[in-house]
Amino acid sequence: MSVHSRSLEQLDGQRWPDPPEDTTVMVKNVHELRRRPIGTLEPHELARLICQDVGLPWLLPLAVDILRDAALRQGSGGWYDGDLLYAVASRKPEVWADAPDLARMFKETAAMLEG
Repeated sequence: MSVHSRSLEQLDGQRWPDPPEDTTVMVKNVHELRRRPIGTLEPHELARLICQDVGLPWLLPLAVDILRDAALRQGSGGWYDGDLLYAVASRKPEVWADAPDLARMFKETAAMLEG
């Protein structure tokens, strides 16, 4: 089974309990998104999870791939999700220190998107 066909719950082995009834929409949404296969998540959904530091080992590489594909298409009228770019770019330095190859790829991708 590929990583993209598995949910964050399956990947990290943690099933979060259902959120309380009176919790925020954001919390309910994050819980729901953790149960979906990561390959089905839209860029804005990835951004929401990444901004909450949820599932970073699996979602950051996927997000960088999406942004890289968008950067490569940019010359032919490509489009990228600014929220996803912000979510990825705003992660703490420690996150990138733990994934130097991914950090390098993201820096290259961000430069392509700027240019």
